[in-house]
Amino acid sequence: MKLNENYSQLKESYLFSEVARKVGAFQAANPDKKVIRMGIGDVTLPLAQTVITALHKAVDEMGTAATFRGYGPEQGYDFLRTAIKDYYKQAGVEIDIDEIFVSDGAKSDIGNITDLFSKDNTVLVPDPVYPVYVDTNIMNGRNMLYMDGNAQNGFLPMPNKNVRADIIYLCSPNNPTGACYTKAQLKEWVDYALENKAVILFDSAYESFVSDKELPRSIYSVEGAKKCAVEFCSLSKTAGFTGLRCGYTIVPKTIESEGLSLNKMWLRRQTTKFNGVPYIVQRAAEAVFSEDGIKETRAMVAHYKQNAQIIAKTMEETGTRYFGGINSPYIWFECPYNMDSWSFFDFMLDKIAVVGTPGAGFGKNGNNFFRLTAFNSRENTVEAMERFKSLTK
Repeated sequence: MKLNENYSQLKESYLFSEVARKVGAFQAANPDKKVIRMGIGDVTLPLAQTVITALHKAVDEMGTAATFRGYGPEQGYDFLRTAIKDYYKQAGVEIDIDEIFVSDGAKSDIGNITDLFSKDNTVLVPDPVYPVYVDTNIMNGRNMLYMDGNAQNGFLPMPNKNVRADIIYLCSPNNPTGACYTKAQLKEWVDYALENKAVILFDSAYESFVSDKELPRSIYSVEGAKKCAVEFCSLSKTAGFTGLRCGYTIVPKTIESEGLSLNKMWLRRQTTKFNGVPYIVQRAAEAVFSEDGIKETRAMVAHYKQNAQIIAKTMEETGTRYFGGINSPYIWFECPYNMDSWSFFDFMLDKIAVVGTPGAGFGKNGNNFFRLTAFNSRENTVEAMERFKSLTK
């Protein structure tokens, strides 16, 4: 037996596992302190009533022989895929139902889709970047290239014609920086991918937070994108499904290379390695896209966006340079006192018992930056920002 030696190239601990370890140690040493967690992007509001109603109905269906469901289609039930198709159509984007694949979340598919590509491909990712983009390709032994996201370019790196890449990862609105590409900027990326015969893996998990109508919520609003882009989305942030787990991936039939269809390959991969999302979860997801579901989940998103505004206002009041917080649930700010991000993590946890995410965990360009999320309660968000003000004094 030989093990995959590429795993030895990974950092010893996954970013959020290390954060959890440090917080656990702090709580064990300080059991009486209230720790406010604004680190991982986990939601706190309960599921929408429309979703709960759909769940109850689906559970009842599973309790009688006439309506019981066993194995479902690996690519998702047609009722949910049709709802997703209609959701895109409302935004002016036409997607065929057999281009939609239901999954247990964007993170899983972003990692799993690497099965479809040769290990000889060169992968281009932004820095800072969501760790899954990098780690899953290191596990496969691919060559990694990094493009600098920094304060100078608003953490929105653009194509470099002197750099040749086969697989490109983009996330907009971005995790961790909160930055959002314009349609013109995404068009540059699409043109670059088409010219280089590359594929864009586009993470749109936070599309529901885009309030500026001039900003694209899907890469398919850009001409030519269906020839080169795969889009991943999740209901975790849109509808609070972090516990239910449901997302979807769009793989256009127009993406081909050397006679192979990416859509057919993904279908083959999913039918071989994936048993599908539970029926009751898919019924809940279908409810998200109903008229009432959209109304209720948008109210949830609005709540988190107000939290983001509270955090952003605190940054302004304390003279802290920040990014995001407008079309994103993340606030990305420069660490005070010229601290590096892990030192500031320890400092903030020790002094005010507030947890965030060190920017260094997202890449070298995040070393002096820090991420806070808006997914806590209003009460905790306000309290955390009052503590932050005392810290920066």
